[in-house]
Amino acid sequence: MTDTTTEPSPADAASLHAPVIAWFDEHARDLPWRRPEAGAWGVMVSEFMLQQTPVSRVLPVYEQWLARWPRPADLAAEAPGEAVRAWGRLGYPRRALRLHGAAQAITERHSGDVPSDHGQLLALPGIGEYTAAAVASFAYGQRHAVLDTNVRRVFARAAGGVQYPPTATTAAERKLARALLPDDEETASRWAAASMELGALVCTARGEDCTRCPIAAQCAWRLAGKPAHEGPARRGQTYAGTDRQVRGKLLAVLRDARTPVPQSALDAVWNDPVQRARALDGLVADGLVEPLADGLYRLPG
Repeated sequence: MTDTTTEPSPADAASLHAPVIAWFDEHARDLPWRRPEAGAWGVMVSEFMLQQTPVSRVLPVYEQWLARWPRPADLAAEAPGEAVRAWGRLGYPRRALRLHGAAQAITERHSGDVPSDHGQLLALPGIGEYTAAAVASFAYGQRHAVLDTNVRRVFARAAGGVQYPPTATTAAERKLARALLPDDEETASRWAAASMELGALVCTARGEDCTRCPIAAQCAWRLAGKPAHEGPARRGQTYAGTDRQVRGKLLAVLRDARTPVPQSALDAVWNDPVQRARALDGLVADGLVEPLADGLYRLPG
């Protein structure tokens, strides 16, 4: 297995499954969305929240969210602005609107139960290939390739022999993931969770710990001498001074207010009027802020 376009043999793939799953059985974190009582809705909520957001930030919001809205119909009955308010400071708040839209569709189309069929999941608003596969796999134990950033990094190193996967998921990566997928549904579901956890805890972007890795002896990247990444340097996303920061500050004012707020209250959060106006216009365009008469603003009703 020399690159991500080379399909592994069944023997190569099978040799990875058992050690990674055994490691997962011993070292997996006890996360609330992994418990049986979370159900498919709990899994779906976690998948929306965990996109580009670390577990430590998600945990308190997730617990509060499920306590308030234990079923999709409970969320669907609320105004979308309440979803944005409850999202708090998780970031990327459009995810809250998408989750609210998915809850409405589940309530209307599926009698309030998160569907188990992959195609029906994919047809829900705000749900793409990754989330549909993750819910089908983690909630319903189905056989799907679940390709998040952590899994892609593990596969790139263990099977592809490179330090990092491409910036965006490629057809070659999807083909590799399908080739690595165990035939048995239960094993495939376990493998999906285990390979993801390995990337989150051991084979991380900041630094791999090969002494703790259950497949270090088979890792193509390690066996090749850990060649350095070829291509543009991987830089973390900046936040300070960006429109994202301004948007967050504007939303914080609206989340904390139970009544519409005047323009002057929003003007106070950022000195640059051009950037502030651009950020506010973007929030309105995204449906996260609703302008009212007399220069007032609120979360969407």
